[in-house]
This record gives sequence, C-alpha cells and structure tokens, in this order.
Amino acid sequence: MITEEYIFVDSLLKNKAEALSFLAKESRRQDDATDASEVEAAFILREEQGSTGMMDGFAIPHAKSSVIRRPFISVIKLREAIDWDSLDGQKIHTIIAMFIPENEAGSTHLTILSQVARMLMKEEFKKAIQATTSKTALLQVMNQYLEGN
Repeated sequence: MITEEYIFVDSLLKNKAEALSFLAKESRRQDDATDASEVEAAFILREEQGSTGMMDGFAIPHAKSSVIRRPFISVIKLREAIDWDSLDGQKIHTIIAMFIPENEAGSTHLTILSQVARMLMKEEFKKAIQATTSKTALLQVMNQYLEGN
C-alpha cells in the first residue's frame, strides 16, 4: 500500500495547491495513474467538499478516480508547515495522501481512510512521524501502524 518511492521527507512545497499538484504528478510519474490532471482534479473536488486538514499538523487528502490503477498511500513531510484550512487552525507539516481507483471507492477507500484516521488518534504515532528524518524510518512507522501495531 505504501512504498519508499511515495515517501518524501523535507519537502519544500509552498501551499495546498502545490502539494496536491505534486502528489498527482508523482502518481503519474510512478505510472500508478494514467493522467495527473485527473488525479489533481479529484483531490481538488474532495477539498471542495470539506478540508482534509485534520488536527495537530496532519492532512489526509484523498483522490478517487478511474485513472488511478491501484490503491496506495503517499506521505510528505514538509520542511516548513503550510496553510491547509485545518480543523484546529494549525498549519500542516505532514500529508498522508490516499489514492483510490474509482471502482474501489466504497470498499478500499473506507478501509484505508479509517486506518489512517485511527493512526492519527494515537499520540505515539504522531510523535513517531514527527521524529522521523528519513524515508526508511517514515516507511517503517507507517507500515507498523497500518498493520495495526
């Protein structure tokens, strides 16, 4: 569900729009989506329904589209926090993005979203993510918590 190729540490992105565009372009570059502009539009459509900026500096944008080939997660740790219209008004420093094929919108999407939401309720997860400084360490933390530990 998550690989090191989709983990970005110390990223310099200026705002939410730039982050969503970057995520969409990466999905196309990695050949897990056939059209970056469609993925970006799916992210934007979701944001228009309500901000995915959560609490404590985390955002969980998600795109559901027929151009996405497989479900996967990408994580971006930002060098400098950005505005995201988060629930608590704080800037976002970590983005956990979900990419879902349209035909898995009611099943895989809800499973992944609930896993990530549960992870964000755990203080030890948030602290572990904030403490990571490498792709490898971030991947280990994500896999540990996605597997339910």
